[in-house]
Parts: sequence; structure tokens; C-alpha cells
Amino acid sequence: MKTEQSERRPALLLVEDDAEIREQMKWALASEYTVLEAGDRRSAMAAVRREAPRLVVLDLGLPPAADSASEGLALLREILQFDPGTKVIVVTGNGERAVALEAVHRGACDYVSKPADLKALNVILDRAHHMAGLEEALRRSQQVPTDGTFCGMIAQSPAMQQVFEAVRRVASTEVSVLIAGESGTGKELVARAIHALSPKASRPFVPIHCAAIPETLLESELFGHERGAFTGADRQQKGRLEVAEGGTVLLDEVGEITLPVQVKLLRFLEDHQLERVGGREQIKVNLRILAATNRNLLADIAEGRFREDLFYRLSVVEIAIPPLRERGEDVLLLARACAQRFSSELNQRVKGFSPSALQALRAYAWPGNVRELDNKVQRAVLMAVGPTIEPADLDLPGGAPAADLPTLREARAQLEKEWIQRALLAENGNISRAAEQLGISRQALYDLINKHGLDNPR
Repeated sequence: MKTEQSERRPALLLVEDDAEIREQMKWALASEYTVLEAGDRRSAMAAVRREAPRLVVLDLGLPPAADSASEGLALLREILQFDPGTKVIVVTGNGERAVALEAVHRGACDYVSKPADLKALNVILDRAHHMAGLEEALRRSQQVPTDGTFCGMIAQSPAMQQVFEAVRRVASTEVSVLIAGESGTGKELVARAIHALSPKASRPFVPIHCAAIPETLLESELFGHERGAFTGADRQQKGRLEVAEGGTVLLDEVGEITLPVQVKLLRFLEDHQLERVGGREQIKVNLRILAATNRNLLADIAEGRFREDLFYRLSVVEIAIPPLRERGEDVLLLARACAQRFSSELNQRVKGFSPSALQALRAYAWPGNVRELDNKVQRAVLMAVGPTIEPADLDLPGGAPAADLPTLREARAQLEKEWIQRALLAENGNISRAAEQLGISRQALYDLINKHGLDNPR
């Protein structure tokens, strides 16, 4: 069973027929990589197909032709045919520079000579891993969705396309990003998209919901604590920043962080070193910080609730997510996708929305944004009695949707009828007094009684 630590390390395949050399290299590299081993071409390709390692260290002299590079070059070709993005570093004997250059010409990332300098090999592998991550991020970012989907989000509105473009631009960088938007707009989804398209995609994504953690525990949750640091701290505990080593952390609702913790967070952002609560050791942590908020942090700064220097550290780039009411037809795209998903999950036979339900979806302001839409559609799928969702199934606040409202003429006629009935009732059916109360003549009142089909009190 893979440990959490092994899952975070990139996979590296060592292809070397000498078991002793292979063991030495594995020992030197195991702290940074999940090391796989193979001693020949066949077992190496089996490992490639099974594990798809991003990095391969390949000794070109493999059995049954250990004295030549033919077997190694053939394996290089097979690896790159399977996955052209694999970074292969070849190992050659001294005096075989021409063979090494031939391997590079055929697609190898780099080469080292025997006996391999393990420090130099580590540097080459680190660079190769970084290159592979950048290439993967670039490849993903250039995939233009044709169906309105992007990293799990659904949108075709110009406003959201600008958000997607911003995500593509910042994903391959290390800059801090502040994601701003009303509650329920999908700030965490945007953060996950940035992580998924980044070179850190294979490392952890750790969302920290600052508003959900009690003020007294937030510092310990972020930075960890040592045993005995406070009452109940019976063991050392790593914080979530430390757990996210190599990956991305989302500080959701960052505006809820107290000023003392803001100071410590700012210090971490400046040098990427943290100190656990009750500890003295400075711990270096390599990660990327994203932040999200539904507050006006500039107003909080003016009122002394948020540090200005921390704000500018967190918001090198700001991505503003529009509320659902400003996204036009995205409401219907999202509603249909939600209905399809919930119909499958709940085993319901709902096929879509009636025209009046679609109009109700358009007319509603969606103060709770995408989260509210998701909840309303889930309810509608459960409550629908037929194959289509009706306005009543959505249970939207505010009464009848716009599509079911009467016309102005119909509304006036209804009010006229109700007013006549009230006047007649108040005057016990006396036409003269009712007409006087209404400010019309007796004959006009008779005409209106006939027009609305009311009982003639005469």
C-alpha cells in the first residue's frame, strides 16, 4: 500500500543490469523519488506501462547486448513511443560520448557518464522533473474546451472565459493568486484548476477553510505544534502547510484570519520557513499559496482588520469570479448538467426542464450562486413527478416565476373585479353606495358587474 509520502514523490525508473549499482543509486535517490527498478528491456517496459514514470535513468548497456548500446537505444525508442513526455537520462561508459549524443538526438533528455556522479544526477533529475511539469501544464492550458467545460467547471459566458484565460496564464507560474467572489461562485474550483494545470499537479492540493476553524486552533492547524505546546498537545503535529510540501495550499476565506496569525503567515510568505507552535526549529517548506475571499479586503484594511502588506503578498494576481446572475445562459448550462448528474446519482428518470422552468431559472437572481443552483436542481430532480422539471419543483423564493405572471391587462382586470366585490360586500349589495365608494356611476357599476360575470345584486 502506498504511503502518503510516496504518493507525493514523482516516480523514477532505474534501468540498470548491475544490481549493486542499482541499489546504490536507489539509496541516493529514494528521498526525492519513488524509485522503480528494472534490469533489462522487457521488465523496464513492463514498469513503464504499469506505472508511467515521468523520469527514467537508463543504462544503455543492457543484456543480452551489454557490451553495446543497441538494447538501450531500442528501449529509449519504446519508452518515448509509449509516452513522448517521459524524461529519459541515459548513462554511458567513459569514452562513449558519441553514443550519448546519439541518444539525445533520439529524444533523451540528458546523459551522464559512468561512474555516475550522484549529486550531478540529482541536479539533472530535478531539472528534468521541472521541465516535464512545465510541458504538461502548457499542454493542458492549450486544450481549448468546445463544450463549455474547463477543469470541472462549466461556462460559455464571456465573463467566465476571462476567468479561464487567467487560470491558464497563472497556472505555470509560482505567483500568489487571490480569488475573489461571492459565496458559492466556485472559488475552490478555480483554485483546483490552477493547481491541476501547474507543475505541482502531482503534489498535494490542500484547501484550508479558515472560517470553519476556531480562532484558537487556526495557528496550530496552519503551522503545526510541538508536544506540550499547549494543554492537550500530547504529541508533535505537523500543520497543513507542512503536509502540503511541494504542492498547493488554498487559504479559503482568508479574510477571517486573525491579525496575530496574519503576521506569522506574512513571515512564512516572505521566506517559506515556518516554526511550529511551541517550537524553535525553522522548517523550510516549498509550496504555492492561493487565497480566496468573499469579503472586500481593501475595506478590511481601511478598518484595521487585515494587514495591507499581507494583502499585497497574497494578491500578486487577482482573479474575480462573477456572480451567477451576471453569467447569462451559463445558468441553463449548469442546470442541465446538474440535472443529468443528479438523475444518474439518484436513479431518477428526469430528462430535462419544461419551458416555464427554464424561464424561472433565467428570471431568478441566484443570491447563493452556483451552490444554490446545485441544491435547487437536486431537490427538483427528487420532487419531479414526471420526466420534466416544473417551476414548482425548483421551489424558488418569490412566488410564481416570470413566465407564469399575468399580463398587465389581466392584472388590472383581476384587481378591478376584486375591488368591486369588496365594495359590494362592504355596502351589503347596495349598488348606489358601492358605486359612490368606487367613484363611478350606478350604470358604470352595473356594466362592470356584467363584464366580470359577478352575481347581479339587483
